[in-house]
Amino acid sequence: MDKCKVAFICVHNSCRSQMAEALGKHLASDVFESYSAGTETKPQINQDAVRIMQQLYGIDMEQTQYPKLLSDIPPVDVAVTMGCNVQCPCLPCRHREDWGLDDPTGKTDEVFIETARAIERKMKELRSLIYDGLI
Repeated sequence: MDKCKVAFICVHNSCRSQMAEALGKHLASDVFESYSAGTETKPQINQDAVRIMQQLYGIDMEQTQYPKLLSDIPPVDVAVTMGCNVQCPCLPCRHREDWGLDDPTGKTDEVFIETARAIERKMKELRSLIYDGLI
């Protein structure tokens, strides 16, 4: 049976959604496939996010990820919005949730670390729900 596909969605697909894709691959690849995308893209992943993810988890996001549009990812089962405070487009899926995370762009390393840890907590919860068949 195919694994569940989860998309992490943000406006620019350069920070929170990229961090979530990386942590999804790192913490839950045995349960679901992780993708990230945005309604627009920036030319590269936020460099503070890249540095913090390397520092905290040993993940080099620039080796395996790049900014993508919603049209660049496959159909998904679960869509997770990061808390963009904008109207997200309709992405067909069987489950949708919003993680309500503030964008750490332009803020201190401490804020980036708090964001990464919040994504880690939410990722572990999502993994358990999907593993237990509750989503």
